[in-house]
Amino acid sequence: MDQRLKTAALLAAAIIVPDQITKAVIQQKYALWASDTVIPGFFNIVHVLNKGAAFGFLNQPDTDWQTGFFVAVTIAAVGFIYYLLKTADAGDRFFIWGLGLVLGGALGNLIDRLRTGLVVDFLDFYIGPYHWPAFNVADIAITCGAFAVLMSMYMQNKRERPPKNRRTSAP
Repeated sequence: MDQRLKTAALLAAAIIVPDQITKAVIQQKYALWASDTVIPGFFNIVHVLNKGAAFGFLNQPDTDWQTGFFVAVTIAAVGFIYYLLKTADAGDRFFIWGLGLVLGGALGNLIDRLRTGLVVDFLDFYIGPYHWPAFNVADIAITCGAFAVLMSMYMQNKRERPPKNRRTSAP
């Protein structure tokens, strides 16, 4: 197996395992919709279910189309990530690691969707009335991976762009 694929697969596994373990612990320890305050006014552990995407995007409990849609999108994304890994510059670690993190997060949430049709979220941050939607380890990996891919693209663009010539005005 190609080193790029090995690296991404190891990173994906390093995300999937703790993601699934933490979700299983939450499901065993907390009743659905239960909450424990960890840092008052800032952080709770909760047990919520999400039909939508990362951070509650498109989480509409009264509709049924999300599961099939997100399973299909995830399968397409995994295929696209595979293509990107096969064509990536082997020395572009940010890009390869970023894709591995996104892959792990996507597969972690896909496992939930295939198992129950919903994704378990449990990390709940807020400040006063400002509340961030609950999320999980897979969502963190997707976010960090996307950031790494963007950083790779930015650095690549910077390397390829010729330096700007400073024009001097003619006398």
